[in-house]
Amino acid sequence: MRKTINDMYDLFNKKWALVSAGKPDDFNVMTVSWGSLGTLWSRAIVTVYIKPCRYTHQFMENNEYFTVSFYDEEYRRDMALLGRLSGRDGDKVAQTKLQPIACGDSVSFSQARVTILCRKIYQHDFQREGIPEEVIERYYQTEEPHTMYIGEVVEVFGEDE
Repeated sequence: MRKTINDMYDLFNKKWALVSAGKPDDFNVMTVSWGSLGTLWSRAIVTVYIKPCRYTHQFMENNEYFTVSFYDEEYRRDMALLGRLSGRDGDKVAQTKLQPIACGDSVSFSQARVTILCRKIYQHDFQREGIPEEVIERYYQTEEPHTMYIGEVVEVFGEDE
C-alpha cells in the first residue's frame, strides 16, 4: 500500500485520537485507538467504539454531537493519561497540557492538529453472539462489548481548513 493509505489506517491504531462529548462546562474525553473514517448513506462519517463501562459512554449517550481529534506526538503522554484515568474520579484534563475549547455543540482542545465535529446518526451495542470467540477472550472477559457510534461529519477544523 502507498504511504498515504497506511497513514490513514494508522490515525487511530498507532497515533490514537481523543473522543469528547458534552458541553464545555460538562464533558468527558477519552483516548481511542479503534475508529474509522468513511462514508455511509452518502455522508462522510467517523465511527468510534466505546465500552459501556467508560465514563465517556454516558456523555455519548446523552449528547447529539461529539468530536474526534488528532494530535502531534508531543501530546502522546497526555493522550495516554486521558485513556488511563477516568473523569469520574476528578478533572483528568487538568493533569495535561491540553486546553478545552468549545467546538460547535461539543468540545475539543486548542492543541488538536485536526478536530472532526460529528452529529451522532447511529449507534449499536455489540452482541457477544456475533463476536469471534478469540475476540471475546481477549477484550470482553470482564466487561461488556463496545457500543459503536457513527457520526456524520458536520465540520473539520485544523490542518486543512
